[in-house]
Amino acid sequence: MGFEVSFDLLMLLVAAAFAAGFVDSIAGGGGLITVPVLLLAGANPVTALATNKLQGLFGSGMAAISYARAGHVDPRRQIVPALIAFAAAIGGALLTSMLPTDTIRIGLPVLLIAIALFFAFKPGLNDIDRVHRISPALFMVTLVPVIGFYDGLIGPGAGAFYMLGFVALAGYGVLKATAHTKLLNFASNVGGMLAFALVATPWWLTGLAMGAAQIAGAWVGSRLAMRIGARVIKPILVIASSALALRLLWDLL
Repeated sequence: MGFEVSFDLLMLLVAAAFAAGFVDSIAGGGGLITVPVLLLAGANPVTALATNKLQGLFGSGMAAISYARAGHVDPRRQIVPALIAFAAAIGGALLTSMLPTDTIRIGLPVLLIAIALFFAFKPGLNDIDRVHRISPALFMVTLVPVIGFYDGLIGPGAGAFYMLGFVALAGYGVLKATAHTKLLNFASNVGGMLAFALVATPWWLTGLAMGAAQIAGAWVGSRLAMRIGARVIKPILVIASSALALRLLWDLL
């Protein structure tokens, strides 16, 4: 059994997956790169979303492992939040055809632009932790399931939403927030992919090839983020959020 696309399209998808893994490991928003390229390669929208979840889980998994090995996050303390994100994403993916996702997409550009402005102009954002505004338990039972559900339902921008929550509400420094985002992203990607596999047909072989490229991109990106910290994470987050907002506005118009 061969790949679902021709060799030249496969190379294009693999290159896009590497770039997405790099960007996503630092600031989120990798779906901004891979979903349009999957559509360009001939996938229908549902197949594109399902394949995107399949290949994306490899990048988020690699980034989560990299940050954990470097000591920026303790995965054992994130097991329960990850399970919540996993379950919420399954629910979101299964309800994709039943909820008014078009209405949600109208508000997304506004939220993403607000996130970009927050990280661009908020003074004092660095890798130093601050006083948290809500407790870890409250964060776990409110923001985690909401963002996990959204990640399964639509997806793009989930990493930026997690980042904003960890920085603005949990009081994390930018690098620590990035590290804690990745495992939750991985969990919701796995949940979304499993749900989509029940209701759609991902491009399995193509998705696995893209997943290998995601691993490489996430490895490079996470190491760059750990080396430079907020100085590279903030501008890439601002650019990724702004680009995703513009892309969503373009689709709406």
